[in-house]
Amino acid sequence: MDQTLLERVNPVFNTAKMTVYQLAATGNSDAAEIAKKLNLSFEQTQNSESSTASPEQMAAGLIMMETRYRTIEAMAQKSGCGTVVDLPCGYTPRAKVFANDNTHYIGLDLPAAIAEAQPAIMSLIDDENRSKARFCGVDATNGASLKNALKDVSGPVCITTEGLLMYFTDSETGMLCDNIHMILKEHGGCWLTADPESPLQYVLTIQPIAGERFMEIMNNAKNTTQDKSDVAVGNNSLIIHPAEAEECIKKAMMFLASHGLKAERVIVGENMPEIASMSKLSSEQAQAIKQNMQKIAFWKITALDNSVAVDTSDLKGKGFEMKASVESGALVLDLTGRVDTLTAPNMLALYERAKAEQSFTSVLIDCDKLEYISSAGLRVLLIMQKQCPNGVKLKGVNSAVKEILEQSGFDSILDVED
Repeated sequence: MDQTLLERVNPVFNTAKMTVYQLAATGNSDAAEIAKKLNLSFEQTQNSESSTASPEQMAAGLIMMETRYRTIEAMAQKSGCGTVVDLPCGYTPRAKVFANDNTHYIGLDLPAAIAEAQPAIMSLIDDENRSKARFCGVDATNGASLKNALKDVSGPVCITTEGLLMYFTDSETGMLCDNIHMILKEHGGCWLTADPESPLQYVLTIQPIAGERFMEIMNNAKNTTQDKSDVAVGNNSLIIHPAEAEECIKKAMMFLASHGLKAERVIVGENMPEIASMSKLSSEQAQAIKQNMQKIAFWKITALDNSVAVDTSDLKGKGFEMKASVESGALVLDLTGRVDTLTAPNMLALYERAKAEQSFTSVLIDCDKLEYISSAGLRVLLIMQKQCPNGVKLKGVNSAVKEILEQSGFDSILDVED
């Protein structure tokens, strides 16, 4: 698969490069080595087409990232689980930490990120510990891909998530929760995530640093993230909005329960180690941030005791199939199964090959057998819509796919027929 296709269908992995560069800036030598191997620069990772990172924004980003990264890592080490499943693993050197600690580590991320990050990260691990770490490209909403990645795992697992949920729609978040539930019911263990209260953490980190420029820097940071990810940020039932935190937390807990999960809020200020990047602040700013970290929590999520185990016997049987033809000036696609991060590149590749070889002005997609479409698949549809004069039409859309189209606003962009 052409690497550029993987990047175009889901550029959200580019935000992970922001993180590894920030981690390097805190003094982490392994992160610095990875950033060097990947030729990352400040401009490439911290700025975007519409925004330039200010010193205050960079300082807040460093502190938030280091707090999140090191606290979740410490919580995972205390979990007692023999395997850490890092979802997404990004470009950070966490694999080395756990492999050297005699803990099995599985790094999961988008195929484009794994292809780029794995060689750089594995080169940091000593030969005698390298067998304890491995990587696999997955789609977090694709249960079959996750199950396959963990097929050789025995005993409880600790799943860690930092910087994933904020890019998901509600439908994608629900499928992720179902997949996490499936894993925890099969293996036992827990899911540690910094994501639900991430917006609140950022507010409470940046306020003491930014002062009167608080809103300006907040908006600039949001624009940077959205530019790099190419998706709307923070719009699902597990993301806690600072202005209505208490109500959002209740709704998030109910959302988890509907997917067979329960959460315990672990106060960050009581569990965070010393944060090196705070040394660059004034003592008053550092103290204010430490006090603010007593107000937020990372979440430890487990399967409800009375939840029903997920039947995964049919997961392997669900495959993606695609048939194509050009008829009356239209590219006709017949889709079966799931269009997600793993399969969307194939659809884009076929479309571009057909476009180079044949003449058509529209795309007609038969969705009668389409089970699911993720943001990566929607991005391919948008590419087609922009390039074809007569646009894209979807026919035979079932209720599940239609709900995704409505949530994302694509029902008003494309011609959708039930």
